[in-house]
Amino acid sequence: MTGFMGLNEKYAVGILLTFMLLGIVMLYVFPVISMITGAKTITGNTFSISRIAIWVVLLITFLYSLFIEKGPFLLKIEKKYSTAFNIKAVVILYLVCVFGGAVLNGLIQFFIHKEDGSKILQFTSLFKNDYFLIIFTCLTAGAVEELLMRGFIQPRIEKIYNSPLAGILVSAALFGILHSTYGTIGQVIVPFFIGVVFAMFYKKYSNIKILIACHFMIDFVTLMAMNFIDFKHLSVF
Repeated sequence: MTGFMGLNEKYAVGILLTFMLLGIVMLYVFPVISMITGAKTITGNTFSISRIAIWVVLLITFLYSLFIEKGPFLLKIEKKYSTAFNIKAVVILYLVCVFGGAVLNGLIQFFIHKEDGSKILQFTSLFKNDYFLIIFTCLTAGAVEELLMRGFIQPRIEKIYNSPLAGILVSAALFGILHSTYGTIGQVIVPFFIGVVFAMFYKKYSNIKILIACHFMIDFVTLMAMNFIDFKHLSVF
């Protein structure tokens, strides 16, 4: 059947497959884990298993690119930069995302007054002084999200529509939609904003490692802060 599909059709199927698998994991991984293990509440162990499921999605997508598309996972060739550039890029991206996200959250709170972040807050106790879980969660979010959303999906959308703008906006929109499972408007708008910033950087500089490092840093600082304060606006995946 794949022999009858053109490359753009294969790209479209791969994007749909990746998005559907991520959506299924986000929506159903905890109920499935609970059904299999009998766990009534989410624990550090069950949360770790849920992150492993996300790595499985990355593996499936990689195999799809290898055996169905019969091409490279990353369509854009990675560009190398100096250590100084890498550090500066991570810091600037971090500041843009954090301050931009804070402004957007402030506007949302101003206009909506209050959001129900109960689904987010139920995870806060899991990360208290569990540094392995914090690092594993941040590594999963940084590596898997960037490899899939920016590395895999963005350039394929760009090729399908022959439009860099479409690649940026659609990949960012999918990024925001996936975070909607946390149940707040902020968890859609802020990831969409971050997705646009990251996608624009990836389009110009073609370096996924910088984005992985910055994504890791954003989530790591957030989760570490949760050890000390009541933090209601997670960006973790």
